[in-house]
Amino acid sequence: MTSTAPETITMFGADWCRDCIRTKKQLDELGVEYTYVDLVANPAAADIAKEISGRTNIPVVVYPDASHHVEPSNDDVAAKLRELALI
Repeated sequence: MTSTAPETITMFGADWCRDCIRTKKQLDELGVEYTYVDLVANPAAADIAKEISGRTNIPVVVYPDASHHVEPSNDDVAAKLRELALI
């Protein structure tokens, strides 16, 4: 069985992506636990991110309720984390 609702947040990103750096920094500063999938180190994971989002844009942030954001603003992420009672 594949896990469609992970226990933690998963973020697909790359070190050259400014939006990825910003979102990663936000999660770190909020102390939210997440799994970071580095698409530079693991290029095959880009296919997984695209399968989830239907787009090639990053970051893709997948939440424990199986919803996701693509290129979210800090406000989008914070609102979702509040909705899930993670902050």
